[in-house]
Amino acid sequence: MADRMVLAGARVVLPGGIAENGRVIVDGARIAGHAPEDTPATDLSGHWLVPGFVDLHNHGGGGASFTSGSADDVLTGVRTHRRHGTTTLVASTVTGDMDFLTHQAGLLSELVEQGELAGIHFEGPFISPCRKGAHSEPLLRDPDPAEVRKLLDAARGTAKMVTLATELPGGIESVRLLAEHGVIAAVGHTDATYEQTVEAIEAGATVATHLFNAMPGLGHREPGPVAALLEDERVTVELINDGTHLHPAALELAFHRAGPDRVAFITDAMDAAGFGDGVYRLGPLEVAVRDGVARLVDGGSIAGSTLTLDTAFRRAATVDGLPVEDVVRAVSANPARLLGLYDRVGSLEPGKDADLVVLDADFVLKGVMRKGAWVVEPGVS
Repeated sequence: MADRMVLAGARVVLPGGIAENGRVIVDGARIAGHAPEDTPATDLSGHWLVPGFVDLHNHGGGGASFTSGSADDVLTGVRTHRRHGTTTLVASTVTGDMDFLTHQAGLLSELVEQGELAGIHFEGPFISPCRKGAHSEPLLRDPDPAEVRKLLDAARGTAKMVTLATELPGGIESVRLLAEHGVIAAVGHTDATYEQTVEAIEAGATVATHLFNAMPGLGHREPGPVAALLEDERVTVELINDGTHLHPAALELAFHRAGPDRVAFITDAMDAAGFGDGVYRLGPLEVAVRDGVARLVDGGSIAGSTLTLDTAFRRAATVDGLPVEDVVRAVSANPARLLGLYDRVGSLEPGKDADLVVLDADFVLKGVMRKGAWVVEPGVS
């Protein structure tokens, strides 16, 4: 890693807009505000330069799982997603028995403490059997605040988010507990009504786990959780933009109603992301991946995704036609703010970590830098 370098000539997406023929100066692991004239420059003419991506919700990749794997497995998944531009990643679990979840929380917390992960997201077991998706129904349970607290304790201060079906017994009390501890309470895998969802938001829930998926659809007489989550300015909505989980019209509706500052693109990735088709396991369940789509072998429910955030970015900017500045908010700034990390990551500003992604004119990833070191050098596949 060079002590100081200048990345010059790209279209740089900054919080205030797009800088044509911009310059980003990297000094060690951070973005700097100035550089001597003789500092070596990397010419990125014809490219985009955007902040490193931040993934709130990710179960694995590269053939390795965050939900049940060893520390080496987790690192394999982390490095796979880094090569696709995700420089900040929260590891998500899936439903399991409490002893196993506390064990996995301890393992993941060590990797957070080492700086490899940005935190832990517990998805399950406190979810609705009516909307379980790819979670094992016999292992589901109501969100008892004492058991929620047990998971937080096992994570040793590294828990960032817990997904709950807040309509279940103990749900509202658990939301309040999470809010008191500075942990995001996310409404997801829920069968809640509109009114029950409003109650959860008033109690402190601030995220919609993969909006539209694993919850009742938007109805004209029973608007359900979707309407409540979209209308409240306090809620950030996760979207899986892979072309499978959401119809383009649903994505457009979410952006139109929530606005670009309340959307976070996630992958909800499982082991097959960046690896290929085949048969995998998601927690205790068997998953078959065909043509990049993951489904449970038993029942056929969608089981996470094989998405990487560079693909979500490219689809948003090309197929969905979103402004590039809005896409950057969804993959970088918004999730960074939600996690309380925006002082370090999420934008290309002096003093922040030198986490950035180089894209060509067609939004194909060409380079990734994390903390001032190239993970993928520009122009190298």
